[in-house]
Amino acid sequence: MQSALGLHSSTNLVFGSRKGVPCVVRAHVGAERVSIDVQNVNLCFQKDSNVLPILKDCCMSIPEGKLWMLLGPNGCGKSTLLKALAGLLKPTSGKLYVAGPKSFVFQNPDHQVVMPTAEADVAFGLGNLDLTVEEVRCRVMKSLEAVGLLELSQRPVQTLSGGQKQRVAIAGALAECSKVLLLDELTTFLDESDQMGVVEAVRRVVSGSDGVTALWVTHRLEELDYADGASYMENGHVVLGGSVAKVKKFVLEKQEEYKRSISF
Repeated sequence: MQSALGLHSSTNLVFGSRKGVPCVVRAHVGAERVSIDVQNVNLCFQKDSNVLPILKDCCMSIPEGKLWMLLGPNGCGKSTLLKALAGLLKPTSGKLYVAGPKSFVFQNPDHQVVMPTAEADVAFGLGNLDLTVEEVRCRVMKSLEAVGLLELSQRPVQTLSGGQKQRVAIAGALAECSKVLLLDELTTFLDESDQMGVVEAVRRVVSGSDGVTALWVTHRLEELDYADGASYMENGHVVLGGSVAKVKKFVLEKQEEYKRSISF
């Protein structure tokens, strides 16, 4: 598996629509251009004879060029929604738009970074593109520099920390000129210093790019401080979205409500 799962075309799909009924998946909401638009998406899994609804009428729009966080309790459907956006899972119904090219970066860096050096791993995903050796080298160096790993380009992968490996995976996505990064709880397996290094790298990439958008699934409230906006999920449904301040206030109030409910 390459550093990040690269998906080179945009996604503009309608699921479960009625024949003859036109459906438009939006690349704009109002005057603002969006990189991700989710409209009334449902996704169910079949278990034996039971149908398990995972996503329930999900709606979410993310503006172009933003770092957007998606939060919610374990099992609420965050990673499922991310995989649907990547095309790894097929919704039962609804509409999805994701600008392309796009890349999906997984939780565990050891499942992604497989080449002997950081430089070789970033170059690996470019093998199917019609690029000269010099073009590959230029993309690799530029991408490693964007995530702060240029000085480690020749470092053996097994000597890198978990956070550095995640940054190599992100560099691989950038080298493929991905415009949307779908990031699934990248800091789950990392210590505190590595966590902040990865978040800061993504923040730099989005801020310093021309229209790159990142959707970051997380359960760490402190990571919100790096975001441009956020959405909150519960029970398979996006219940709130907007400014970081609004979502953080909502989450903190829910935490206080839970503490009161279990106090005696």
